[in-house]
Amino acid sequence: MKISTRARYGTRLMVELGLHYGEGPIFLKDIAKNEDISLKYLSQIIIPLKTAGLVDSFRGAHGGYLLTRPPDQITMKEVIEILEGNFNLVECVKSPSSCSRISLCATRNLWSVLGEKITQVLEGVTLAALVSRCKEKQEHSICYSI
Repeated sequence: MKISTRARYGTRLMVELGLHYGEGPIFLKDIAKNEDISLKYLSQIIIPLKTAGLVDSFRGAHGGYLLTRPPDQITMKEVIEILEGNFNLVECVKSPSSCSRISLCATRNLWSVLGEKITQVLEGVTLAALVSRCKEKQEHSICYSI
């Protein structure tokens, strides 16, 4: 199982917005540069986050994107679910009628429990926690310039 690039980059986008929370809008091109992600790709990723109401946009010279809620009120479950969809690892967990072997299946419960555990972990991590971790890492990094 792999998390998609869309979800990984979307998470990094949200952390960047969280780092600037309360400072006003930030240009997507600045986020793309800071995170070394294609602006074109970020332009696609931001759409579902905006549609879901996690991000807002403003036009003009002082425009850009910002979070609609404080980072401590946004869980990673919300972000990943918007970008990846639900956490049902196999179709039969969500739709038992999709499988004719449901009554015989020894593994369906495993996939169900695993999906629940993933959901619990992501519900327990806020964007604020990732922002805090990012700031911690930035404080401990040494930058060299010539």
